[in-house]
Amino acid sequence: MNKKMYVNQSTLLAGMTLKDTQQKENNNMAFHVCETEAAVIENRQALADTLSIQLDQFVCANQTHSANFYEVTKQDIGRGAYKIETEIKNTDALYTYEPNVLLCTFTADCVPVLFYHETTGVIGAIHSGWQGTVKEITKQLFTYLIDVEQHDPEGFHVYIGMALSQEKFEVDRDVYDQFFELQYADEFMYRNEKTGKYHIDNQRTVKKQCMLTGILEENIMLDRTCTFQDDTGFSYREDKQTGRHVGFIMRK
Repeated sequence: MNKKMYVNQSTLLAGMTLKDTQQKENNNMAFHVCETEAAVIENRQALADTLSIQLDQFVCANQTHSANFYEVTKQDIGRGAYKIETEIKNTDALYTYEPNVLLCTFTADCVPVLFYHETTGVIGAIHSGWQGTVKEITKQLFTYLIDVEQHDPEGFHVYIGMALSQEKFEVDRDVYDQFFELQYADEFMYRNEKTGKYHIDNQRTVKKQCMLTGILEENIMLDRTCTFQDDTGFSYREDKQTGRHVGFIMRK
């Protein structure tokens, strides 16, 4: 199983699967873009095997570029693992206090955000495409966890996974305006005078959203691998017909 691990400890696992031409559908992990569900299940089973867990410990969401988040409880374990129909609906961020649950987020250029809290045990997985970023899904979830569920922000550790680079994230003025309206993303954007296009660093904008909630910069890791430029990346911008990585996290 071609993957990268951001955390590989006896009590905590976090990482991302990678594109792999030796695997079914290049190691695609998502039902909504698959040729066959059987191939996705085979790939997910291979991931489960390498992590020494069961596939029915996975929890997956039906991602819609929303700002919706959802607390996964015991009765949700296994949702979306084998069938798209059982995915958690209309949700782009999952969090849980349950052990032995693998939270999943699917990306192909969008920013995956994986996190855990060092004392409370909460973990989470966020899907932040540019639409999710301008809706501030990451900031909204951390604000909720800090203000409502009373987590100390300095206890969070965040892993921002591989995504589309600023060089390749080229947009028109309408998208630029939405990032500009956030009032803190200016330094993560520039205009290419030759093309008239704007380039946005979605990863660093998400990192800024984390820091605005009080999370320490030294507790935020960025994987700067570009999904467009790297052979191990699935890129929707490069190829509309493409598979998906799964970003995953589990507390044992």
